[in-house]
Amino acid sequence: MKEQNYDELLNISTGGDQKGYTKSFHYHRYEPTPYSALEKLFAQYELTSNDHIVDFGCGKGRLNFFIHYLFHASVVGIEMNETLYQEAVENQTSYLKKFKNAKDKIQFHCCLAEKYEINPLDNRFYFFNPFTIPIFWKIINNILVSVEKFKREVDVILYYPSEDYIYFLENNTLFELRKEVQLPGLYEHNQNERFLIYHLAY
Repeated sequence: MKEQNYDELLNISTGGDQKGYTKSFHYHRYEPTPYSALEKLFAQYELTSNDHIVDFGCGKGRLNFFIHYLFHASVVGIEMNETLYQEAVENQTSYLKKFKNAKDKIQFHCCLAEKYEINPLDNRFYFFNPFTIPIFWKIINNILVSVEKFKREVDVILYYPSEDYIYFLENNTLFELRKEVQLPGLYEHNQNERFLIYHLAY
């Protein structure tokens, strides 16, 4: 299905990239994960309605709505850009007109990603290379502290993963690579065109 067709199906508008520049060197510009890539990911990686997913750098909320539509899971979007956050909230209003059962399942927070307080139920964390490695360190540390307090298994999902993210997870944490999902037709030309799923067992 084409990008705009998914937006129409979900009654949302998530296309386009961020205009202008971010105020901080540490935070990258918004670019939504292509629906075609999400199709490949979720053909090989399933969620359940009991999962709680956090999307760091959620932009207009594409991943959040797509996940809820497929799995009826709970999803939280974290976005520091106020304009993008407002667009995500507007998309939420539109989505709820069509999918009324999603009312308590989708949330958005306008804050710095490292300031988000990890909920004890949060168990899946998604990153589309949204910021530099120092911010990633802080968030992974927040996740690990939460897991220490509330024992549970968690996954970290990386799309277009940076070498810094991979090195940190594999050399400084107990996360282990669980699955790699390559995007056919793209990965052959650009090895960043893949998802890496890291798992932490407790």
